[in-house]
Amino acid sequence: MSTASSTDTRAPARHPADGHDRIRVHGARENNLRDISVELPKRRLTVFTGVSGSGKSSLVFDTVAAESQRMINETYSAFVQGFMPTLARPDVDALDGLTTAIIVDQERMGANIRSTVGTVTDANAILRLLFSKVGEPHIGPPTAFAFNVPARKASGVMTSATGEKTIVRDAIYHGGMCPGCEGRGQVSDLDVSQLYDETKSLNEGAITIPGYKAGGWSVRFYTDSGYFDPNKPIRDYTGTELHDLLYREDTKIKIGGTNMTYQGLVPQVRKSFLAKDREAMQPHIRAFVDRAVTFKACPDCGGTRLSESARSSKVGGLTIADVCAMQISDLAEWVRGLTEPAVAPLLTALGELLDSFVEIGLGYLSLDRPSGTLSGGEAQRIKLLKQLGSALTDVTYVFDEPTIGLHPHDIQRMNDLLLRLRDKGNTVLVVEHKPETITIADHVVDLGPGAGTDGGVICFEGTVDGLRTSDTVTGRHLEDRAQLKQAVREPAGALEVRGADLHNLQDVDVDIPLGALVVVTGVAGSGKSSLIHGSIAGRDGVVTIDQSAIKGSRRSNPATYTGLLEPIRKAFAKANGVKPALFSANSEGACPTCNGNGVIYTELGFMETVSTPCEDCGGKRFEATVLEYKLGGRDISEVLAMSVAEAREFFGAGEARTPAAHTILNRVADVGLGYLTLGQPLTTLSGGERQRLKLATHMAEDGGVYILDEPTTGLHLADIEQLLGLLDRLVDSGKSVIVIEHHQAVMAHADWIIDLGPGAGHDGGRVVFEGTPAELVAARATLTGRHLADYVGTSG
Repeated sequence: MSTASSTDTRAPARHPADGHDRIRVHGARENNLRDISVELPKRRLTVFTGVSGSGKSSLVFDTVAAESQRMINETYSAFVQGFMPTLARPDVDALDGLTTAIIVDQERMGANIRSTVGTVTDANAILRLLFSKVGEPHIGPPTAFAFNVPARKASGVMTSATGEKTIVRDAIYHGGMCPGCEGRGQVSDLDVSQLYDETKSLNEGAITIPGYKAGGWSVRFYTDSGYFDPNKPIRDYTGTELHDLLYREDTKIKIGGTNMTYQGLVPQVRKSFLAKDREAMQPHIRAFVDRAVTFKACPDCGGTRLSESARSSKVGGLTIADVCAMQISDLAEWVRGLTEPAVAPLLTALGELLDSFVEIGLGYLSLDRPSGTLSGGEAQRIKLLKQLGSALTDVTYVFDEPTIGLHPHDIQRMNDLLLRLRDKGNTVLVVEHKPETITIADHVVDLGPGAGTDGGVICFEGTVDGLRTSDTVTGRHLEDRAQLKQAVREPAGALEVRGADLHNLQDVDVDIPLGALVVVTGVAGSGKSSLIHGSIAGRDGVVTIDQSAIKGSRRSNPATYTGLLEPIRKAFAKANGVKPALFSANSEGACPTCNGNGVIYTELGFMETVSTPCEDCGGKRFEATVLEYKLGGRDISEVLAMSVAEAREFFGAGEARTPAAHTILNRVADVGLGYLTLGQPLTTLSGGERQRLKLATHMAEDGGVYILDEPTTGLHLADIEQLLGLLDRLVDSGKSVIVIEHHQAVMAHADWIIDLGPGAGHDGGRVVFEGTPAELVAARATLTGRHLADYVGTSG
């Protein structure tokens, strides 16, 4: 047996386990990826770049992250898998070296009406524990401070684990929910006149609630109840009949031979609509609720959601309601000032959590802020917050544009957090367009060269320095710097805002020029959205395009969303002498086998649901006879498979010329979406694509003032110039454009800048600058001014 001598200087052999230092992707074809292969270094920060629609998300989210999550889900029992989302295997030949993937995306927080910033983090749980231990007077356990737990009283027989029975009388189970509003913080008043048209009968469609159509089951519930004559106008109802229609409580009745529980319209609306958060509603339902319902703070709890008992206990002179309403940066200071040796570990944990909020630029929030009101960028940073303190390492973190919603001043802090995650031993994959984040990457993967069918290819893979010298679209534009405008437009009047005090605004007076491109900027939380959405949006002639997601199923596509399908159907119907409904996959023309889905879903109990292309229509979604009808030599499925650019040419001239369709297609192409196919499901679009599709749709609306909320979201450096051209065309056509934006290229292109600050939360809410970009740069008096001066310094 031989042993190495003490003088042996040979390097130890590398352990086989240390060789697995890369994630290998071979033959990826998901969405528009063209059979690509790539190796990603583990425990490094890799940034994926490329124009919007080039395939970044398809590679990172739909291939790497999706397969990691699918394989983890398969380790659970079949029963447990039945409760988890179904993930199909990505279209890829092989994936090797995957680690657990945690996706930190831009999806807004679940808009549960009971969900707040404090409940989606551990902050509320720690506070409840703190108050239950040292609050004076002592009122009970942590649940006594929980606004989602009602107080209950019970009597009866209680059986222990050993079988011992005890009779209990009036046992109290502590909860902190306000009984007046059931923990919602607000109560609602219904304007019953908005529920029906008194001049009509039920059979004539008197009920004006969304979903209640004459002849439909919801209305039959009332017409067949026997309580009133369905052909009598509601204005002729007796007092009893009107009460039965509106307010009658649960009553057992028989409708069509079926036992049912009858309920008046008012309790129905409260149960169906008011139990949901407004932000989570579909637009038409939200419009009905805004019209019919008035919300106000609960008079019992003052909007705190908490019972009187929970509001009586204090720590350091404050109740838990006072603490949750504080700005988080102030709350962190308050926690540091507490001296309670009995709960020192709790205070340390709470202080570190609150300091993390401040560190990621969310110190201006309060813990009682409803989670549904957070922007996509704020939600993403809160998800990041939950990962920073995690004990997990060797995890793959996947980020979707983490700099969205961040002022240039805040981007550096976000970069530091990404590097901290990497330095803990994690693999960090970031889809990003901002050069400030691209330049901190250890490794860059650039996809392109174009979008849609022109993308899906790896154009460059390597270091940031290598990207700069590469001849790719990203490489050429990485050092782009916009120049300040030489001449700005003269305003044609102004929108006056006086005494604005919504949220953190401090009695702001400002005049917003009309007939110009106005950019409103400032750090996150400075009051930009409060000023514009609170004081300008909603006025006559103002069209608002915000960051809210497009509602739509996999049946929805650009053609249906923009209204393009309507003139197309009519053109097909006119050319062939048939009904337009035949050319809808959601109506009479749908393939009867797959109901217009194009795929067949096979339920396998609690196993994974399998989807296969429909054999009868071949995935085309239409009945075979419908495809025999042609327009310009193409059937409806072939038209829906066209790109916007192809369709614009097709409907612009010749036999298929359709001016109404051509106009809509021009608008979609104008916002840089010429590569999208008309029938592509909305669920496959990226965040930037969805927002620009909304912009294209709203451009058709009549309005003199357009409000855009961060239109550069999801836009590549090369596309910013096209966006600026579009904004210029809008203004030159007589519109006034107000843009809430952080991108310096848009600021430099503005005619007028309104800068809010100087900080966030109560440190903001004031106008710190009004004037032209050149004046802002020359003054360098604000954070924005200094960053913009640095940005244009090389060319401005």
